[in-house]
Amino acid sequence: MPLDPTKHPDWQIAEAAEASMKTVYQLADELGLENRELLPHGHHIAKVDFKAVLERLAGRPDGKYIDVTAITPTPLGEGKSTSTMGLTQGMGKRGKRVIATIRQPSGGPTMNVKGSAAGGGLSQCIPLTPFSLGLTGDINAIMNAHNLAMVALTSRLQHEANYGDKFLASRDLRRLNIDPRNVEMKWIIDFCAQALRDIVIGLGGKMDGFMMESGFAIAVSSEVMAILAVAKDLRDFRERMGRIVVAYDRQGNPVTTRDLEVDGAMTAWMVEALNPNLLQTLEGQPVFVHAGPFANIAIGQSSIIADRVALKLGEYVLTESGFAADIGFEKFWNLKCRMSGLKPHAAVLVATVRALKAHGGAPMPVPGKPLDRAYSEEHVEWVEKGCENLIHCINIIKQSGVNPVVCINHFHTDTDKEIKAVRRAAEAAGARAALSKHWLEGGDGALELADAVIEAANEPNDFRYLYELQTPLRERINLIATRVYGADGVDYSPEALEKAKRMESDPEFEQLGTCMVKTHLSLSDNPARKGVPKGWRLSVRDILTYKGAGFVVPVAGAISLMPGTSSDPAYRRIDVDVDTGKVKGVF
Repeated sequence: MPLDPTKHPDWQIAEAAEASMKTVYQLADELGLENRELLPHGHHIAKVDFKAVLERLAGRPDGKYIDVTAITPTPLGEGKSTSTMGLTQGMGKRGKRVIATIRQPSGGPTMNVKGSAAGGGLSQCIPLTPFSLGLTGDINAIMNAHNLAMVALTSRLQHEANYGDKFLASRDLRRLNIDPRNVEMKWIIDFCAQALRDIVIGLGGKMDGFMMESGFAIAVSSEVMAILAVAKDLRDFRERMGRIVVAYDRQGNPVTTRDLEVDGAMTAWMVEALNPNLLQTLEGQPVFVHAGPFANIAIGQSSIIADRVALKLGEYVLTESGFAADIGFEKFWNLKCRMSGLKPHAAVLVATVRALKAHGGAPMPVPGKPLDRAYSEEHVEWVEKGCENLIHCINIIKQSGVNPVVCINHFHTDTDKEIKAVRRAAEAAGARAALSKHWLEGGDGALELADAVIEAANEPNDFRYLYELQTPLRERINLIATRVYGADGVDYSPEALEKAKRMESDPEFEQLGTCMVKTHLSLSDNPARKGVPKGWRLSVRDILTYKGAGFVVPVAGAISLMPGTSSDPAYRRIDVDVDTGKVKGVF
């Protein structure tokens, strides 16, 4: 019998389940994988040779494709990963051949306040510890590839500053005239390290590098991670790696990884990382884990490669998009689906009574502090008011032409009247609604949700993009701001406006998608504004260029590409049993 999640933390539940979990060989056999396609990393984790699978199954029809997203979350999250695992288990209970595709967690939130995004309670992805702590090394490969580009950049700056053209020519190097004040990239590390956001490097003598302002971003915001998420195969990945803009020269021309002659070596770090990772739910359904989180500062999607493999192997594929419908689903809809050519059959919108209360006026939950009494008491009026956010997110999904299913992610403190209020609001907005108790009951608690999703996925839809690639950049941003976020319009800083005009005049930018950077805690660009904010305008302060990934990146509000670590981080409670070597405290 599984442990009771009301009495045991997630890591203990996972540890108990791992004692009897399937081996990767059993999972591979159930999936119909051939031995040559399985690349084991121990007994319970493997990489899968995506190229071999896709070549062998090229003629097999794809399964049904379903995205999992959420309403605007509280700082505690909405249980989207938990719901993805629970729905996978519930569909498995219904006898469906179902596969989940989720993102690999970042060390930043794992060691901070949000946890590893493995799910929770009786709906988790296991084995939990390797899932949470590096898995098969994909993020490490991304850090090495990305930082190698920064090594190449700073080395070239140093050599061009210290030596003449004759010296450079003797080493077959041409002068790139890089402008050290116009560097697009930063270094990366996979922790929330606010002290590294802005730094000065190259202090010392001329042999100690080129002195300049620099900084760090979190690893999963790297363009290399974005390329891993959107690349179709190794050839596509290799071509994209050479288009990464690292900096600009003194005339304003882009300096790419190809100009620095580092793109091939960067790709070499990433070859094995292109193969998706195979894990499982607590109840033994297969889960592909690939690419990274943070849809607020990155694309925040599981990889196209993992989804394509899963669609050949499964009858139903549940893919998870980061954070809420305004950013995660919007990027799935207008970026990932456009780049993959895949069209979803349904979308699941996860909502909790807790978050709806917060949007309706209850005191905002604070990570690490006890919840206010309002969240354990019945307050239907706050839930009804908060459902404005739910309805807004339903309408975002409906704009894509996809059928939405609201998953009411049940907490044991929710009352029948509160749940009925959510159901009424969802159905009045034209969505199915299903109560799911997967956290407490596993797959058995997700059967109502499973039935609703299967029904929705087998109905026709009219999937369409919000904008065409020929739409000018500022028109696209305005469409996203007004029709997805609910803004009255868009304002630009002088720097962002100059960049937008330059991009609009360059035909090369016409084929690039638009990947917004915005807070996940509000539909607006102000994290303090809850519900459905009115009377506001989106403030775009900068626009980055991710030519390798294939999109431009407007940055709205005060959000940073390097999150900060809280005063009560998770690492305080993580330790190792020195007798068994088992890690405890990961959640």
